[in-house]
Amino acid sequence: MTNMYLKGLDRMANDVALQLLLSRRSVKPAEMVAPGPGPAELDTILTAAARVPDHKMLVPWRFVVFEGEARARFGAVIAEACMAEDKMEPSQTRLDTERSRLLRAPLVIAVISRARSGVPGAPEWEQILSAGAACHSLCLAANTLGYATNWVTEWYSYSPRVTAALGCREGERVAGFIYIGTAKAAPPERARPELAQIVSRWQG
Repeated sequence: MTNMYLKGLDRMANDVALQLLLSRRSVKPAEMVAPGPGPAELDTILTAAARVPDHKMLVPWRFVVFEGEARARFGAVIAEACMAEDKMEPSQTRLDTERSRLLRAPLVIAVISRARSGVPGAPEWEQILSAGAACHSLCLAANTLGYATNWVTEWYSYSPRVTAALGCREGERVAGFIYIGTAKAAPPERARPELAQIVSRWQG
């Protein structure tokens, strides 16, 4: 009887997990508010992200967490990069927008891809894919805890000054900034591809 009960609980958990995957939706950072994950929840989210496929156990990614005032301080870095790198002199409105980038959500996590070339059996492309999987797992883990997420890059992910501020070394790139918070409202559904458009069966 106990075993049947536990199997029933497992089935319920599986149903919930499947429903999350089938209904997952990104929420715009501007549509997020506090609260964000607490310390224990954040550790859970990061732990889940570190369990993605990682051929040869190279750990080809790392995480940079932005909380509290650190979000505003990094926003100043983004604004400075905008002033230095934009071909046209940015307006004050533009600079104010850049300064507030990370303030759109209570928690932001940068995922840094650090793929290494020349590793036998672990092509660089696979390592980059692993970093992408880490981004998605951050989102799914946060979603499971009831938080809204958005995986974005935007221009500052490719800024030399911003990547330098993130401590990126040669070969490291920003895979994305994961914004995490509480959704102001349920996000609207959007069209998804029909399976017939994206699935084929190889016949030889």
